[in-house]
Amino acid sequence: MKRASPLLLVLGFGFIFASHNILRMVMRSRSSDSGNGDARWSEMFNLQSGTAAGSKFHVALTATDVPYSQWQCRIMYYWYMRMKYMPGSDLGEFTRILHSGKPDNLMDEIPTFVVDPLPQGLDRGYVVLNRPWAFVQWLETASINEEYILMAEPDHILVRPLPNLAQGKTHPAGFPFFYIKPEEKEKIVRKFYPKENGPLTNVDPIGNSPVIIDKVLLRQIAPTWMNISLRMKDDHETDKAFGWVLEMYAYAVASALHGVKHVLRKDFMLQPPWDLEVGDKFIIHYTYGCDYNMKGELTYGKIGDWRFDKRSYLDGPPPRNLSLPPPGVPESVIQLVTLVNEATANIPGWGLVNNV
Repeated sequence: MKRASPLLLVLGFGFIFASHNILRMVMRSRSSDSGNGDARWSEMFNLQSGTAAGSKFHVALTATDVPYSQWQCRIMYYWYMRMKYMPGSDLGEFTRILHSGKPDNLMDEIPTFVVDPLPQGLDRGYVVLNRPWAFVQWLETASINEEYILMAEPDHILVRPLPNLAQGKTHPAGFPFFYIKPEEKEKIVRKFYPKENGPLTNVDPIGNSPVIIDKVLLRQIAPTWMNISLRMKDDHETDKAFGWVLEMYAYAVASALHGVKHVLRKDFMLQPPWDLEVGDKFIIHYTYGCDYNMKGELTYGKIGDWRFDKRSYLDGPPPRNLSLPPPGVPESVIQLVTLVNEATANIPGWGLVNNV
């Protein structure tokens, strides 16, 4: 387990809210070894070393120690290990950045770096606001061997080997989200990206994840991303307008403030039930609930006769061997449940509530 110390958020947070300047941090590190999860899975799958180190990227995802987050991380890590050494993969090492401030019982299963959460009350119940702060701490204190970083999330499943999609160090790869629309939110976005910075087309329709980015570039962006996130949350109009995607807009704006344009890759990810086929995509993002009647018809917004929704398992992991959806349900949903079932069947100790 590795641990980063808290940011000295010195005095009032008015400075953070009032300035676009990158936060200055004074940090002291405390560290010890984080588990042997990678070695254990390598032994299980009899894996061998893959592609050259120069193109590899470090996989990093932020998480908490609640069961809802833990079971998703376990599935995500399982499929990372399944894909890591396959031909065409540029997957490097893996880190779960745990922003609960203390170790949990997955330390020996998943390589983990413990960081501190924001000061109590600062996230205003919006736990995702801890994500940029977690990355700031990790990037400042961790030893990262790869030149690139993939920012991922617990509810991501790799469905095929993922190459480095970035186009060199100055052009990261990102996924375009249909609901991130800077030009339609011009009044709000201009509060944080003034006209003198350039046209709104400079702000990419992305969030921080999934993004593959040069680690030096991310070190520059991350404090600004944190700063903008806090300022957005502190602004009532912005908070109301952006809601649960506020932190995503903050990353898009922070990147634009640094003059960074992302290569937009629609093949980076798919999101059931809206995306119907896996096709040539690399990641399944199961953020949306999948509800169907027994005719295979989508009943989104209404609990279906058959459903898979991660929010059904807030207090503990889903059971092994989930039922497959009825005939007529899209291939993407079938694949999602099949991949979840494979992971849960093979992860030792599945089904245990992990808060110990």
